[in-house]
Amino acid sequence: MKTDLWELTARELTDGYGTGMFTPLEALTSIEGRLDAVNANIKAVIAEDRGAARAQAKAATLRWRAGQPLSPIDGVPLTIKDNLLSAGLPATWGSKLYSDHVPAQDEAPVARLRAAGAVFLGKTNVPEFTLQGYTANLTFGTTENPHAPGMTPGGSTGGGAAAVAAGIGPVAIGTDGGGSLRRPAAHCGLYALKPSIGQIARYNGFPQILLDFEVVGPVARSVEDLSAVFSVLKGYDPTDPSSLSALAPPQPLPRRARIAYLPKIGPAPVDPLIAEAADAFAMQLGEAGHFIETIETPYNVDSVSAAWSTIAAAGLHCHLNSVGKREGLGTNALALDAQGGARTGADYAGAMAVALAARADAGRLLSHYDLLVCPSTAALAWAADTAYPAEIDGKPVGPRGHAVFTGWMNVTGVCAINIPVAMTADRGGIGIQLVAAVGRDAELIDFVSNLPPVRALGPARLSRRFD
Repeated sequence: MKTDLWELTARELTDGYGTGMFTPLEALTSIEGRLDAVNANIKAVIAEDRGAARAQAKAATLRWRAGQPLSPIDGVPLTIKDNLLSAGLPATWGSKLYSDHVPAQDEAPVARLRAAGAVFLGKTNVPEFTLQGYTANLTFGTTENPHAPGMTPGGSTGGGAAAVAAGIGPVAIGTDGGGSLRRPAAHCGLYALKPSIGQIARYNGFPQILLDFEVVGPVARSVEDLSAVFSVLKGYDPTDPSSLSALAPPQPLPRRARIAYLPKIGPAPVDPLIAEAADAFAMQLGEAGHFIETIETPYNVDSVSAAWSTIAAAGLHCHLNSVGKREGLGTNALALDAQGGARTGADYAGAMAVALAARADAGRLLSHYDLLVCPSTAALAWAADTAYPAEIDGKPVGPRGHAVFTGWMNVTGVCAINIPVAMTADRGGIGIQLVAAVGRDAELIDFVSNLPPVRALGPARLSRRFD
């Protein structure tokens, strides 16, 4: 059966470039055709500059013909999340406050991608200020899950995950401040890397209202593609002193790892299908020769959750105060802004103290264990236009009930990868995350890529709902 170029992974594309089977310009043309065919159904991509993309692809084509590619992703078409700044493309942060904002320079990670020869397909949809677990806003509407029409792809990198799952580029670049890469990847049946703090420098962008809780990372259909993109994004940059941690020496994981299995977060409910998939994956790890120990929640859930919420709400409130207007904001942003206005300086300082203590606790946990494994989400995908599911497994939950497994990794700064392990008939995918200590990102990627159950999956499947 003939394979169209939009169906290929980034590695498959660059293999083809290298052998001369096809060019970056041909790949771009194919992927733009796919975008035209399916994007109206899912509303994943919200801005393009096809002339600029074509110029990038032409330049990459010449480099490959000369045998001088700039990087492992030279000529690979990818999308960029709408909260990241790319020169010449709109950056609205999902808000009417920035509806006319077109930056003149790249944010640091985007500059690295440009220097590596990546082709920028366009920008992907987000919830307003990227602080919700679904993807909808008053400017661009609601993004849907390509594997489950009518259901959410999650958030806040929902547009990017939906694009990759539908074949609109093999890679999406997004951010993760509380699970915003891992949960959309889980819902859309993809891989995603949430890097650890300091691996990827950030500046020249929107204010980081989540501080260093939020990091930049890729969503893709294979671990191999995650590795290629991470190798480009990672590195020391003197403008961001935290990136010194990217210079830390490698810490290889043992062949037979000690893995802590966390099936639940205290009494918080987990969808039975997700719980079953997590148990099965933990069993597969054991069968592969790793030492698995089931553990209870290794941190104070309430204090860590409260710290994350305080930083998010206060950060948004502070930013909106600096902008000086709130006209046109959505109800979710206004509600969070009001919560931030009620926080005090002492609340903020207390939240930071909780974060620092949690980072020390995570260091101790991941000194005793090599890895942690747990679900990426507590809920299957829900209605696309709803901010969060009201209940899980028949039990009522609040706004972060679906996200209980991800926020701790952001507060503590550790690295994590979502692995797609199952796909439901009408509620999207199920993902499991593997977590490693700060600075072990490359080793975590290598570990996951060599797991028998991951190798057996091959590239994550594309949605065929709109073919």
